[in-house]
Amino acid sequence: MNEPSLPPLHPPPWPALWVENLTKVFPDRRRGAVAAVDRVTLWAARDSTVGLLGGNGAGKTTTISMLLGLLTPTAGRIEVLGVDMVSARHKALPFLNFSSPYVDLPHRLTVRENLTVYALLYGLADPAARIAALTAELRIDHLMNRPAGKLSAGQKTRVALAKALLNDPRVLLLDEPTASLDPDTGDWVRTYLENWRRARGATLFLASHNMAEVERLCDTVYIMAEGRVRDQGTPQNLLNRHGRANLEEVFLKIAREGRDPDLETPP
Repeated sequence: MNEPSLPPLHPPPWPALWVENLTKVFPDRRRGAVAAVDRVTLWAARDSTVGLLGGNGAGKTTTISMLLGLLTPTAGRIEVLGVDMVSARHKALPFLNFSSPYVDLPHRLTVRENLTVYALLYGLADPAARIAALTAELRIDHLMNRPAGKLSAGQKTRVALAKALLNDPRVLLLDEPTASLDPDTGDWVRTYLENWRRARGATLFLASHNMAEVERLCDTVYIMAEGRVRDQGTPQNLLNRHGRANLEEVFLKIAREGRDPDLETPP
């Protein structure tokens, strides 16, 4: 694919993803307004994997929805491959995709029918060949004639990943990509994603609660709490800065800062 034709907001080579002072405010009957995402700034270099960590309500899902253009920011800027996602997202969408096991495909359609619909939406020249290659790589070719509503949770996760890779995206957003997978299959998917990214020079943006997964895959990690980025760095830098043995301990330390001390220790 050619580069987006829109004049870049940053000079080339553009970062794969650039987010600056991103804010999303929702109305609230009691408090008037709530900032689900509050002045978030982050970026992802090309050919890298960036992790986004945060507890429930931290603002991860809202952030990803804005990156995809599903929500319009209240303030701030998002660029994907140099394209402003607010004013010209149609220029970037052919190079972008998203996978989440929590977003269901139409239950009555078979896996083949679901993937064919998306392949046609992406304008693939040979949908059948692309689908056959991907489903073989992801070891789900035996599921092609099964209705999506009859898949196990782990099977749905791999089918969702196949859907997300159909257009061979340059920027792939992943929400819990190994959720519901057994340890062996989860490890296989992580290895697949590592190899896929390196082979294509693509960028992965990963939201996950699996700390070992984030430590393994990510070059840079952003940790969110209460709608803001609380810290960022390489996994090793975060471990050193907070004096912790692993990323889970770092996450817990940041998540609990400023909270009621009675919540620190379970009863």
